[in-house]
Amino acid sequence: MRSAAMQRFTLRDAENPWFTKFRYSTIDGLGYEKGIVRRDPSCIIQVDEVYFVWYTRGAHPCPAVGHERATDTIPAMPWDLTDVWYATSSDGHAWRERGPAVERGPQGSYDERSIFTPDVLAHEDRYYLVYQVTKAPTWRSTPESIALAWADSPHGPWTKTAAPILEPDPSGEVEERAHPEEAKTQGTFDSLRVHDPALLYRDGRYWLYFKGEGIGHSNMDSKWGVAIAEDPLGLYEKSPLIPITNSGHEVMVWNYAGGVGALLTRCGPEKNTIQFAADGLNFEVKATIIDPPQAAGALRVSGNMNTEPLSGLSWGLSHVTQWSPQATQQGQDALGITSIDEPWDFLIRWERHDQSLGWV
Repeated sequence: MRSAAMQRFTLRDAENPWFTKFRYSTIDGLGYEKGIVRRDPSCIIQVDEVYFVWYTRGAHPCPAVGHERATDTIPAMPWDLTDVWYATSSDGHAWRERGPAVERGPQGSYDERSIFTPDVLAHEDRYYLVYQVTKAPTWRSTPESIALAWADSPHGPWTKTAAPILEPDPSGEVEERAHPEEAKTQGTFDSLRVHDPALLYRDGRYWLYFKGEGIGHSNMDSKWGVAIAEDPLGLYEKSPLIPITNSGHEVMVWNYAGGVGALLTRCGPEKNTIQFAADGLNFEVKATIIDPPQAAGALRVSGNMNTEPLSGLSWGLSHVTQWSPQATQQGQDALGITSIDEPWDFLIRWERHDQSLGWV
């Protein structure tokens, strides 16, 4: 006879090609800097032997103060009043900050308040940035949409779409200044915000994966969706299967074996898992992991290098916030971070570390 646990046991972690561990290290050029927020790195691409990354950046007069105290110049949250910047590196360890890639629009525009959480797709000699946008003013119930900009060089210049390419579902009702959980009518899982976008090209179409937050739902109850288009500029149509996950915070996906691998963290009953969907839609848990990178951006690899389940999760950047596991005292000591006196988000490097778990 076997117990229920042993009946469902099929594979040890050491034998599972989807299982991994992670280790972390500081980087030069994008680390902790008082007064500067750097967070939400995109996936990393390599162009002519140079690595490129895009990320959320803000220069703020003080740490975030919350929605009720925010002003036109004081941020409500770390990602408020920010733009998308980019940096380059020859080795993935030392980075040179190059400046803004996509900046907020003028007053009254769809991206007037903040542009943040980018991801990048390089396809057919063109580059596409997808990112979140918000209008002013900012409240807990302010909707967030996804927009896109494109360029013929990773250095830009970037051309924005005239409008967001993906909007929240028009369901649910909540007062402007109320907490989303104080809804008069509950909406769908993506009725308040569509954000944390990631863009893949597969099966001759553009697949825009996103995180949804809904009116009447907790923000820790986030799930993922996907919208698909024939053209990178749209029209993007949400899959009728959404939500396609029951868990997951920031979206991290990669192409593999005709399907899509995914790293789900922080939220939901299947948080901190690696999953796979052969059709890009129906995800199944492949491994449970610990201490995953937060808001991970991984190195994108070409098809001929994408030979193993975790080829698309080899190394990359992530962020440290006051809530991150890496921001604990143990993590600060191990990373050599001793000067943090205010909660300014910054970027670090992560890499797969399958032999043993620990800090570099």
